[in-house]
Amino acid sequence: MTRSRITGIGFHVPPRVVRNADLEKMMDTSDAWIIERTGIRERHYADPGVGSSALGLEAARRAIADAGRESGDIDFIVYATTTPDYMFPGNGVLLQHELGLGHIGALDVRNACSGFLYALSVADAFVRIGRYRCVLVVGAEVQSTGLDLTTRGRDMAVLFGDGAGAAVVEPCQAPQGILSWALHAEGALAKELWCEAPSSMVPGRVTPEMLEAGRHLPTMNGRQVYKNATTRFPEVIEEVLRDAGHTLEEVALIVPHQANQRIGDAVAARLQVPPEKVFQNIQNYGNTTAASIPIALTEARDAGLVKGGDLIVLAAFGAGFAWAGCAMRW
Repeated sequence: MTRSRITGIGFHVPPRVVRNADLEKMMDTSDAWIIERTGIRERHYADPGVGSSALGLEAARRAIADAGRESGDIDFIVYATTTPDYMFPGNGVLLQHELGLGHIGALDVRNACSGFLYALSVADAFVRIGRYRCVLVVGAEVQSTGLDLTTRGRDMAVLFGDGAGAAVVEPCQAPQGILSWALHAEGALAKELWCEAPSSMVPGRVTPEMLEAGRHLPTMNGRQVYKNATTRFPEVIEEVLRDAGHTLEEVALIVPHQANQRIGDAVAARLQVPPEKVFQNIQNYGNTTAASIPIALTEARDAGLVKGGDLIVLAAFGAGFAWAGCAMRW
């Protein structure tokens, strides 16, 4: 049976570290409050003029090298981001150009926190049907330039960081590879975690009134997000394991989207698995949206927590509301 598998992974975060103590100088918050509510101690911010495509390029180069490939081996790109360099075109074509990949196709995915898993499912499908043999999947974000770094915006501002992760996906034979994935969404709750502007529904895409009211900045109903995330994460993890014909007891590691440490802890409790079985690195990077799973997966692998033959589950929940899961044999 032909499957696809991740043959190389890598990540890149900008060098500028922003600690909770730095945010204390910008808004009415505290290191203790941020850690208690989120588990985050620091995050990375891109310097002015550095976009998500630049971060994605570095992550892609590392993933390609990790796979033992060269850039010219890539025959398709799937790029997940909610913070592209421009309103259009997407980052996929910018990455294609920077890597010198001629006229290969480049697809952009805008499913926010679950974007990397949506992108990975596309890569898996293309490889399985034999259309492409070496697909580059990227998740990259620069959230810092879209945050209100004042007391008014602190609930969102303390959460997010910038970064990028990438994976190379190629064919393989059973028992290795991606075993199952699941994609879900609930658009009725889309406005509980969203960014209204720029909007094509208004002339100029954003009005002075929108800017004054802060409607160009992301907002979130924290209670709704927590309630849904702690429900959907366990559901989708159990779903992909069931579809793959495996059980939680067989899983070596769960790598969730890094949304909030309290959510990760709650997922471990609801699944009744040891906390160390749910990998979390949010304390060092914050929520990097589409980049968080490949960053976390790379760190887990490098720490020896992911080994050949291990059963791994990836899961994400976020804006949309959209959520996804993937089970794979490493």
